[in-house]
Amino acid sequence: MNRLIRVASIGLTTAVLALTTACDSGAPAIDPIDYAPPVDTNAVFAPGSTMRQLQEQGRITIGTKFDQPLFGLKNPVTGRPQGFDAEMGKLIAAGLGIAHDRIDWVETVSANREPFLQQGRVDLVIATYTINDKRKEIIHFGGPYYVAGQALMVRAGNPDRVTAPDDLAGKDVCAVEGSASSTNIRHRVPGARVVLFDSYSKCAEALKNSQVVAMTTDNTILGGLRSLDAESFELVPGTFTEEPYGIGIARERADLVRFVDDILRTAFADGAWSAAWDRTAGRVLGAAPPPPDLERY
Repeated sequence: MNRLIRVASIGLTTAVLALTTACDSGAPAIDPIDYAPPVDTNAVFAPGSTMRQLQEQGRITIGTKFDQPLFGLKNPVTGRPQGFDAEMGKLIAAGLGIAHDRIDWVETVSANREPFLQQGRVDLVIATYTINDKRKEIIHFGGPYYVAGQALMVRAGNPDRVTAPDDLAGKDVCAVEGSASSTNIRHRVPGARVVLFDSYSKCAEALKNSQVVAMTTDNTILGGLRSLDAESFELVPGTFTEEPYGIGIARERADLVRFVDDILRTAFADGAWSAAWDRTAGRVLGAAPPPPDLERY
């Protein structure tokens, strides 16, 4: 079985541990799963506000992905996710006065992010979640906290000579069900045959086994997957969309959106955001880019 999908295996345990030291970009030598941001024990919120309710509960439930190296990958030893998305969740919880070990992490996949928020199963979704107009009709977004771009990954050596999206016409390309990437590739290349799975690890497995000629999603996600199996995959240079990652919040919780945006502004300004990047995604993807403009999206 490919190590990309052996979530409970020794192979993935080794890969997860390797990600904490590989491709060091000058980040602190600390495993992000153990990093605990300072908790704001003096935070005061208005009675009846969402923030006050969460503070009084002393817990917060955050949905994230468990199969995305660098952003949200479940550690098979601790059972907790680690990556840049998880670090954003810790920062928000700390601003509410909630310690990182009081976060209840729930696995979300692309297709269930809006339902989980609407049903109240999670308080936030931080899961490489692209802000777009269709989703904003259903939920609110805080952020963005990062801007990625859709790209392509192929087998090592690029045997099908895929150099741009248009090369996928008449060919099988893998995407994840419910993702913006699956919609984008259909619009960009109507002749492509889009094969859907419910997780990125399954897409990577299909690509490795030659069931598809390429897989497509954000460059950050593809970079993380390739970091686990660089001998099998390579990235096609360039991106062809702009994917602002937001923090999903239920529509009736507009006050929480404002709070999250304030937390992000502070993290952009005081270096907490770039430090979170450096100890997670930056170890493979390089130095943190400039923080995104919250007003643009």
